[in-house]
Parts: sequence; structure tokens; C-alpha cells
Amino acid sequence: MIEPIKSGQELCDEIALTEVAPGTLAFWWLGQSGFLIKSSQGMLVIDPYLSEHLTTKYAGTDKPHVRMTRAPLCGLDLGNVDLVLCSHKHSDHMDPVTLPELMDAADAAVLALPAALVNHATSLGIDQDRMIGLVAFQPKSIAGFSIHPIPSAHETIDTDPQGQHLYLGFVIQAEGLTLYHSGDCVPHPDLVEWLNCSATSFDVLLLPMNGRDPARGVAGNMSASEAVDLANVIRPRYLIPHHYDMFTFNTVPIDHFLTESKRLHHGISPIVLQAGDRWILSPS
Repeated sequence: MIEPIKSGQELCDEIALTEVAPGTLAFWWLGQSGFLIKSSQGMLVIDPYLSEHLTTKYAGTDKPHVRMTRAPLCGLDLGNVDLVLCSHKHSDHMDPVTLPELMDAADAAVLALPAALVNHATSLGIDQDRMIGLVAFQPKSIAGFSIHPIPSAHETIDTDPQGQHLYLGFVIQAEGLTLYHSGDCVPHPDLVEWLNCSATSFDVLLLPMNGRDPARGVAGNMSASEAVDLANVIRPRYLIPHHYDMFTFNTVPIDHFLTESKRLHHGISPIVLQAGDRWILSPS
């Protein structure tokens, strides 16, 4: 089991005591695609998977979800969160254990998720009055964060019968900084155009790197190579990989990313975080 850099009370204390100056953002990687982001105005968490839900669900089946990295926190530890973003329905992004715990602990938190999934979140015991259904290309501003949702392809652009997207990524602006969290996503023909239409420049891309292999039996993501290719087109200051080292059957070694990152254009820096690790994004 991979142990987080910090966890439990030590990590909670670090998050609480981190003073974020205007114009900067503090990031913590929570494992898989989960990030906690703190600004001078509020705290955002994206796709937190902090339970053993999938390991328990698939125990004894032909698709075991053997956890590789210990969760640095649980949902009950996140009582100061203002905004929760969930990119899609899969339990390692919309965790049916973590989310209810978090929303109970953070009684002022708002859950923002694809509008197509509001009923699903209600079935998890979350009050619909505390949700914002996100629609692609319709920005929302919450707790000092501007959220511009764009469709993600996991592995295709999928919608519900009403035409609402089932998978979203988020262009997020706060403190004069801009980042993109893809959720689960593969490259698709419109992605670069949608990103360029949503922001003039990017400070950080948060992209998956575990790739896709039909033998895994689950929908795939960008590979490390494809993440680097996208970064070379968008030209952020930083590229941070995610969606690896969580389940033994659905990961690739971080060395794949480190090798591919040597192709990054000048001015793009790769940042590899460990679970429970803090990173500060400052102005350019």
C-alpha cells in the first residue's frame, strides 16, 4: 500500500493552517482524480474518492478493485469545503460514501455536478437544494471560483435523453489563475477548440494518464503521451497527471508520464504529486 505524504489530522491541520495569499492557489492531491484547492476566498474539492466503496463492491468478483494508495482523508474530514465538483457518475469520482459524509460535515457546501446526474446524487441522500446542475458551456460562479463546464469523452461524448452531457470537465478560474480538470477524458476533435474558447491561457492542466485497454473492462482515459500532446497544444505553465496508483487493474506506472514529459515544450513544467502532497500555484 502506498502511504500518503500526509494524512488524517496532520493533513487536516496543514489544510486549515495554509494561508493562501491573493493571487495564489494551494493544491492537495487526494488520489485518483481527487484534488482539494484552496483560495483566499474558499475551498473546492473535485472528484474525491476517499472510501473503500469499490474495493468492497467488487471483492470476490472477476473485477477486483485492489486499492494501491491509502486514502489521506475521509469525507467527514472536509467540513470546511465550500464547493464540491463531480465530473461524472462513476464511483471513483462521485463516491456514494465520501459525498454524503462530506456534505453532512460541510453544512454550507454546494455540490455542482452534471445536470443529468442530479437525480442520482439525490438517491445518495444529498439534498437537491444543495446542488447545482451544470450544463456544458454555461459558466457558474460559486465561492470565488468561476466554473466553465465543457464536455468530456469517456470514451465518447455521451448525453442523456434530454441531451445533457453525462461527463464534464471543468475550466476553473480563481485568483486570476486558470486551470482545467478533465475528469475522465480521452482526446476528441473538439477538445482543443472548447478549451481555447473558454480561456485565453492556462496555468495548469490536470489530466489523466492511465490510458485505455479494452481488457480492463472499463472506459479509458488519455495516456501519458496524449496528455503531453494536449499540453503541447494548449501551452499551460504546468501539467499535473492524475488517475493512477489507485486500483491495480486500471493504472500505469508514473514513469510513463515522467518519460513522456521530456517532450513538453519549453515553458511547460511537469508536476508529480503524491497523495496528501501540497503544491502552491503562484502568479506567472
